[in-house]
Amino acid sequence: MQYPLYVHRDTATTFRASFPDFPGADVAGNSLEELKRNAQDIVEMRYDGSEQLIPTPTCDTSELRKLEMDDGEGIWLFLDINMSRVTSRVVGLHISLREAVLNRVDSAARERHLTRSAFFTVAALHELETQAGR
Repeated sequence: MQYPLYVHRDTATTFRASFPDFPGADVAGNSLEELKRNAQDIVEMRYDGSEQLIPTPTCDTSELRKLEMDDGEGIWLFLDINMSRVTSRVVGLHISLREAVLNRVDSAARERHLTRSAFFTVAALHELETQAGR
């Protein structure tokens, strides 16, 4: 699946990048090729064998440009992440919300440097963990 990755040049010889769909999955590399390999590895390490839902990729570039991580100094790459090596499963979901609620969700997601899908995933996991702790 093609996931967006925001890439910055960190120094003259290194790159750093973040996935808006995978919160906390930051990656670095001495070349773009190394960065791509490291990106695959970090996604596998975070999700393989876990019960975390794997978010669907955000493909809407206008939504990506609204994220605070897009400071205009980097570039967006759509990186093919081979999810066949990850045992978690992606499930598509269609929900309906009042527009005012969706606007609040989008605002909160932007503040946290998340996409809408990642925000819902994090919120759902938080709620489930809260319920399990009761």
